Amino acid sequence: MIVYSPKDWLHAVFTLHKSDTIRKLFPMLALMALYSWGIAYWELEYLKLSERSWVKNITILHNLLGFVMSILLVFRTNTAYDRWWEARKQWGALTNASRNLAIKINAFLAPNDTAGRSFYLKTIPMFAHTLFEHLRSNKTLFMLDEKAHPEFEQLDNRKHGPNQVASLMYNRMNRLYKEGHITGDQLIVINNELLALTDICGACERIKNTPIPWSYSSFIKKFIIVYVTTLPLGYVFSMGYFVIAAVPFVFYVMASLELIAESIEEPFGEDPDDLPIAKISENIEKHVQEIIR
Repeated sequence: MIVYSPKDWLHAVFTLHKSDTIRKLFPMLALMALYSWGIAYWELEYLKLSERSWVKNITILHNLLGFVMSILLVFRTNTAYDRWWEARKQWGALTNASRNLAIKINAFLAPNDTAGRSFYLKTIPMFAHTLFEHLRSNKTLFMLDEKAHPEFEQLDNRKHGPNQVASLMYNRMNRLYKEGHITGDQLIVINNELLALTDICGACERIKNTPIPWSYSSFIKKFIIVYVTTLPLGYVFSMGYFVIAAVPFVFYVMASLELIAESIEEPFGEDPDDLPIAKISENIEKHVQEIIR
């Protein structure tokens, strides 16, 4: 995720970063400019059409469809941003749940219970790290410096990682209750944070595994192409050869909105605009170690 100052206009306007849409659209922009030149030359020089030609009335259709296009693009962008913001809220909730669980573990376990403290010192950050790997690469990676607890031998890279880590924490908490290290009331209090971990995992999987419907995304792309490619047919009479610059610019604005929506609707990837879940995972590990140690 790019960290920037929203008040720095000069840097935002004159800097081309990796995710800038003009880099991705440059071949299409050049093609649109060449296409517009061809249409302008064909109508003005070859067919020698005048402003009395019926072709110029196509601009009326563009004016009507422009309103429809704006509604579609606004809805598309808002839908994508809702997915991005929902993902950020879930990882914020994961941070809070991890801290609360660590605080309660630190308060409920005896100071001399080094085994229990060491277990949760590793498994709470492990859940965040495993969820990070699960969302980004569909793989389970248990990030541990050492496997000092026998429960860790049960972990299987072929199975759902976050569920396995959550199950380990539940099983250890149940054992602590049966051995008398925590009371029943304390078990109920801690259960809320353990339940929140699996709820957050399910919400993130819902965002990742439910993209924008293909028919909707495909329709917008087709609509943009048809709308832009028909622009020179009518506007060449009022703009002349200036359509060579105007049409690519219109295409750049519309296609950029679609590309931005495509970028932010998948918030768990590695694009510059995606969520910094790796850094959030590292912060969770740091905070848990500060609390329990």
